[in-house]
Amino acid sequence: MTLASSGAATLVGLMISDAWTQVKDGIARMLAREKEIEQVAHDLDASRAELLQADGAKAEQIAVAVEGEWRARLQILLQAEPALAEDLRRLLEARSTPEAGPLGEVHNVISGGVQNGPVIQAGRISGLAFHLPESS
Repeated sequence: MTLASSGAATLVGLMISDAWTQVKDGIARMLAREKEIEQVAHDLDASRAELLQADGAKAEQIAVAVEGEWRARLQILLQAEPALAEDLRRLLEARSTPEAGPLGEVHNVISGGVQNGPVIQAGRISGLAFHLPESS
């Protein structure tokens, strides 16, 4: 139960991260155990789409629901395939080990001269508002 919960939380975290495109195929193969990889990949993408489309107060509810869905799936998989436990532990360890470093590189460039206001560069921002003073 604990492993499935940790795995589901890590999976949801990966789904909304920039690393998702790099790790999705490996996770789909791990969860499918060489069976129906395309279906598992589709299910992962559907869950990710739900997470990315959610905004405001519903975002938290959807994240909890998606995590619960994957927790249940992981529990079933772990019971059917005990060898998955070791693969899942390795995934969790890789995500928690600082030496592992980022799964990809991000390069940000600001061009066009002087910026007279906040500059934010991010993959996803939700519920953020800036109130800037009017120009004089």
